[in-house]
Amino acid sequence: MAFRDHTKTVKIGDRVIGGGNPVLIQSMTNTPTEDTKATVEQILRLERAGCEIVRCTCPTQEAAASIGEIVKQIHIPLVADIHFDYRMAILAMENGADKIRINPGNIGSRDRIAEVVRCAKERSIPIRVGVNSGSLEKDLIEKYGGVTAEGLVESALDKVGTIEDCGYDNMVISIKSSDVLMCIRAHEILAQKTDYPLHVGITEAGTLYSGNIKSAVGLGVILYQGIGDTIRVSLTGDPVEEIRSARQILKTLGLRKGGIDVVSCPTCGRTKIDLITLANQVEKMVQSYPLDIKVAVMGCVVNGPGEAREADLGIAGGDGVGLLIRRGEIIKKVPEEALLETLRAELDKWNA
Repeated sequence: MAFRDHTKTVKIGDRVIGGGNPVLIQSMTNTPTEDTKATVEQILRLERAGCEIVRCTCPTQEAAASIGEIVKQIHIPLVADIHFDYRMAILAMENGADKIRINPGNIGSRDRIAEVVRCAKERSIPIRVGVNSGSLEKDLIEKYGGVTAEGLVESALDKVGTIEDCGYDNMVISIKSSDVLMCIRAHEILAQKTDYPLHVGITEAGTLYSGNIKSAVGLGVILYQGIGDTIRVSLTGDPVEEIRSARQILKTLGLRKGGIDVVSCPTCGRTKIDLITLANQVEKMVQSYPLDIKVAVMGCVVNGPGEAREADLGIAGGDGVGLLIRRGEIIKKVPEEALLETLRAELDKWNA
């Protein structure tokens, strides 16, 4: 199996994936790419959240041409997403796209694919070959008796072969499905058959609630097996939320460090403070601190100090009061309403 430390290396703008390099986080803009101002503003928000590669759709000449102005104002590599019209891929590359995403099956004849590859080859621009379960070819559906992981893999490798026949191997592969188990199985099969870097995601995962659960399960299983070089959490909502979720998935798997990890208890009958509000306030507050520590938010003083022992800092609520805990030791007792600011002051000290 081609684990991520054995995949080919691919350069995307000033970033390198594959070959053991860190798993990078991607997202996609949902603004009209023709609206340069709105698209740039959204990408800058994504950058601040931790996005490392961004994708923009290019369905029109105006959108593809806008890439030229967009890339001047952002600081991360840009991937142009192309469907149906091969000319948009060429125009996007001519305007500075760092990578293109195509499905060779829907952009026309082999001659047209060859034209896209020629342009990419001249500029050393990588091609992401994307196959989704929703667009699997009819012959493969018939061959496998429906949409299956095996069919997705065969489709992807067929498209890769088409580009290889054009004399190019600067590629990344993505195979996506909204069926989590199918997606997991497809990546397990694909990783045994190729050493190209893989972009991983559960497509059309859903809303913040269902999409996060599906993505955490699917990406978690795939990444834990050593598969995957870039990821996207696909959510119906503000794409900034995709970045936050992706970062947490990578941190949970030990694939990314940095940022404060907040742990909190689920509350019980002993809880005498508004812990739910407090925990959410803490989680929001700590996002501005560049600290690699764990912060615990506990609901009672009975188990709080013990449960927070493995954290660097913690707060535990009592009846109208709370404790500030540093590495398992109680530092001070403060009124409940002062807990958040007490924790903030302590974080300021650590940050200084």
